[in-house]
Amino acid sequence: MLTKKNFKLLILALLWPGIMLADEGMWLLSLVKKYNIEKMQQMGFKLSADDIYSVNNASIKDAIVSLDYGGCTAEIVSSKGLLFTNHHCGYDEIQAHSSLEHDYLKYGFWSQSLKEELANPGKTATFLVRMEDVTEQVMNGINTTTTGEKRAELMDLNMAAIKLKATEGSHYEAFVESFFEGNQFFLFVTETFKDVRLVGTPPESIGKFGHDTDNWMYPRHTGDFSIFRVYMSPDGKPAEYSEKNIPYQPKKHLQISLKGVNENDFAMILGYPGTTNRYLHSAAIKIIHEIQNPVRVEVRTAKQDILKKYMNNSAELQLKYSAKFANSSNYWKYSIGQNKGIISENLIPQKKAIEQQMQKMIDESDDLKLRYADIINELNYYYFASQKAEFVSAYLDEAIFGGSDIIIFAYNALELYADLAQKSHKDSINKRVEKFNERAEKYFADFDANVDKEVLVKMLKMYSQSIEKELQADIMLQINESYQGNIQNYANELYTKSIFADKAKLKKFLKKPKMEKLTNDPGFILMVSFLNNYQGVYMATEQLGQKKDSLNQLFVALQMELFPEKTFYPDANSTMRLSYGKVSSYMAKDGIVYEHFTTHKGILEKEDPNNPEFVVDPKLKELLVNKDFGVYADKDGSLHVCFITDNDITGGNSGSPTLNANGELIGLAFDGNWEAMSSDLSYIPKLQRTIVVDIRYVLFVIDKFAGAKHLIDELDIVKE
Repeated sequence: MLTKKNFKLLILALLWPGIMLADEGMWLLSLVKKYNIEKMQQMGFKLSADDIYSVNNASIKDAIVSLDYGGCTAEIVSSKGLLFTNHHCGYDEIQAHSSLEHDYLKYGFWSQSLKEELANPGKTATFLVRMEDVTEQVMNGINTTTTGEKRAELMDLNMAAIKLKATEGSHYEAFVESFFEGNQFFLFVTETFKDVRLVGTPPESIGKFGHDTDNWMYPRHTGDFSIFRVYMSPDGKPAEYSEKNIPYQPKKHLQISLKGVNENDFAMILGYPGTTNRYLHSAAIKIIHEIQNPVRVEVRTAKQDILKKYMNNSAELQLKYSAKFANSSNYWKYSIGQNKGIISENLIPQKKAIEQQMQKMIDESDDLKLRYADIINELNYYYFASQKAEFVSAYLDEAIFGGSDIIIFAYNALELYADLAQKSHKDSINKRVEKFNERAEKYFADFDANVDKEVLVKMLKMYSQSIEKELQADIMLQINESYQGNIQNYANELYTKSIFADKAKLKKFLKKPKMEKLTNDPGFILMVSFLNNYQGVYMATEQLGQKKDSLNQLFVALQMELFPEKTFYPDANSTMRLSYGKVSSYMAKDGIVYEHFTTHKGILEKEDPNNPEFVVDPKLKELLVNKDFGVYADKDGSLHVCFITDNDITGGNSGSPTLNANGELIGLAFDGNWEAMSSDLSYIPKLQRTIVVDIRYVLFVIDKFAGAKHLIDELDIVKE
């Protein structure tokens, strides 16, 4: 019988953005057997939960890689450690290896042997060994009366003990992650390989076709892939780069299907999604909409305008700043789209309406009133009280520590400064100098003082005009007093004198590093001043932040308590997840329906020789015009380039394998669609789509375009 109370629960369950809908969720692999496998098999999945995740036997999770500790996802596709990911996930390495003489961004790169594969110091490939629910162990000794500070201290001690026990006597790493705002905890044990070499990449006219214009858009015609290889020491362990290292021998590699996809086919994606926030209070979304996103868009627009000006006038600067520009523009456009989505999906009013209904349910229950009291209104108050601090923090993140390169580079010298200040042993200082020397080589390879100075001047002016004077860093007062507020004159002197703006000066300093030299360096002084500004904002609002964290934990617990019949999934937090769904078209707007796939015809239709974003390589054009597709053509005779699914993913899933019902690789996920940019805050089933480059187009480019048949021969390809 549907009682009045049950009716309210039903209505809320239908409205609540955080409640699971069909195919919604980024699921922890160890819980798939409990929550998901039955539905997945009903949708057509032909494998078992143990085929996806197993500790004792090889499973699909053993072929999934987290690149650079969570930046992107990749997958192992051969018995020799060959790794597929997105072109934009390998962009930094491709750019770093490029020069005017060997422009791999423009022309691509294809190694013909293992010896030709290019090393990438600092690039990592991490595999998941196992995961385990450790909530009980983390909360050991903690009860409802344990204070916030004491609670945090006990949790830290418990987590340290858990990690130590999990890794003792091994080379594995371990970390404990919080889920549901601190209501659940999982241990993750991982293995990280540190020799990852570039094997092949198409030119960016293929790998980045459409550039910023098409970013976050569909229909798409981008061959967004690059190829790396993981290496290990001869004894099978992770090791730094060495000529003695051998290709990684995986427990599992993915088979590749040439069968293609049809609408409503089952699709599964595994990877490392970065961050979602689907259980947020409406006031938190208001801060994202009115503070964080507008600041990001405003600041990055100004920065990108400067970079673009220099890049358009210099081939050398185009190479140096291409990766930096791409990194900046990606979430600049995302933030624009997310704000549009918050409005179009009526997200804040929708959340408020649900919160009002939840408050009614609290008011009608003495038990809920005792435990949750006025939590919804309290959260609203604390988010409102933190708005000013959120604004300053957003500006510091974007304009200062995300603005000019010189500040963040000077920040990297803090460890060396600490060693010098503590008068550490000479050997320790020498190791620190060696490490900083390596970082300096990378830094100056992509640094131009004139460009960086113009960015700094613009960022400081924006900061000065936007932040209340009493909340500004002390350096701004010095600029006003010593330079009469002329930021340009201040910057001219800084870039003339600072060791962080001149490679020769820095090298000279590193030969005989002295603490006094650092403390008197204008670049270091600038960085420290803003670091103090950042810490000051944090310290002033620390108690406010702790209260918000505590209330958010209760807020999520309340949601889970009100809907016991629903299965909640945790927000993404860069841990391995699985999502499942189907290949699916969608209606973007009234009268506009996008088909579930795109073909080579779209590349030719978009071609514009006068627009660098839509240039088509002559060899590719010849293959497409002549329909020379080989075995990679679809049964309809065309070459399929991309397809879309309704899988639930987010940033960090870039490069994730898209698998069919047999667990075979059918494509590489690389983007979301513009109409669903607010999906990190609320899942939008009718609109949310994952854009995937069809694996047949990837193989076509490797084989027919690049002629790298030796790489095709290394793959395990399923044709029927």
